[in-house]
Amino acid sequence: MHAWPASEVPALPGKGRDLRIHDTATGGRITLDPGPVARIYVCGITPYDATHMGHAATYNAFDLVQRVWLDTKRQVHYVQNVTDVDDPLLERAVRDGQDWTELAERETALFREDMTALRMLPPRHYIGAVEAIPGIVPLVERLRDAGAAYDLDGDIYFSVDADPHFGEVSGLDADAMRLLSAERGGDPDRPGKKNPLDPMLWMAARPGEPSWDGASLGDGRPGWHIECVAIALDHLGMGFDIQGGGSDLAFPHHEMGASHAQALTGEHPFAQAYVHAGMVGLDGEKMSKSRGNLVFVSALRRDGVDPAAIRLALLSRHYRSDWEWTDQVLADAVERLARWRAAVSRPDGPSADALVEEVREALADDLDSPAALAAVDRWAALQGAEGGTDEGAPGLVSRTVDALLGVAL
Repeated sequence: MHAWPASEVPALPGKGRDLRIHDTATGGRITLDPGPVARIYVCGITPYDATHMGHAATYNAFDLVQRVWLDTKRQVHYVQNVTDVDDPLLERAVRDGQDWTELAERETALFREDMTALRMLPPRHYIGAVEAIPGIVPLVERLRDAGAAYDLDGDIYFSVDADPHFGEVSGLDADAMRLLSAERGGDPDRPGKKNPLDPMLWMAARPGEPSWDGASLGDGRPGWHIECVAIALDHLGMGFDIQGGGSDLAFPHHEMGASHAQALTGEHPFAQAYVHAGMVGLDGEKMSKSRGNLVFVSALRRDGVDPAAIRLALLSRHYRSDWEWTDQVLADAVERLARWRAAVSRPDGPSADALVEEVREALADDLDSPAALAAVDRWAALQGAEGGTDEGAPGLVSRTVDALLGVAL
């Protein structure tokens, strides 16, 4: 599966800072010091209704991570999946009378268009669940043969007791996990499971649903968590730098994925940091497909909203915050974009050397994009009030905003 085209990232003078980021597993900030190649895995969409502002906010956060690392002169090995076969996708296809593969392909194409418009840097590897199945089956077989998985009426379940580190990613107790498992695709009340929290690794073929040859597992399709584990281990290996996604993925998805990988390899941890973006709400509720309260990037684009303004709206809120999308948030972003473009359109201005370092420091400090925007605001205000004599300043500001914030002025 192909990703989307990359926009050019301007080179800035000097060198960026190492990233200090909040790690869900430890509950505090850690300083990441990757080697020459930084490794990141971000969980992708289930393509049945893409791309709403919650998606955009999450991928914007991890785009900033890439940009901070690139500014330290590292390479970035970024991997993202597409869950292109799953219950929600199949249910939507049935509801709308569509072929599920056509629905997935259409929504994935729309997601690519939105990511391109928002100037999100693409992953090096963009992998669909379906194309990953040949690599998933052997992992499930290994877990079963090692006693870390078991058969229940043809379905294969992972035993969470097989991983002594289970629970360390989310830090939740068993009762909280059980509630969230029921809400987020698990089946804690299914009779016959060894532990209510045990997740499915391989679902035996159901009538009227797609299935694939699972070798000794029988025909079926993969569970949600093992999909990402197979892709991450194949392309990044154990101990990669960041496992990322929305905060609703900390449990069960990232918790279960870490345990799958740790049981498979005997190594710990799966990722050095588990980084989670906050939820975006609308009308007082989390923006989600199930609630139908979605604001789509593509709809805003069709209405003529500049994608740079959409990106600035996302950047105006800290990535870990839960926040509300409103017309005013977008209006403020449109106005800010106009001010910045007016400021850099002049032939000279106040020195921008300090601004570059302010933006770098803000983003290195747990991706503090509001502080980075405030720094550019101050330069633009000074440009408007006093101007300056540095002929290179407007160009340097433009390159800084482009390289570090992904906004083209």
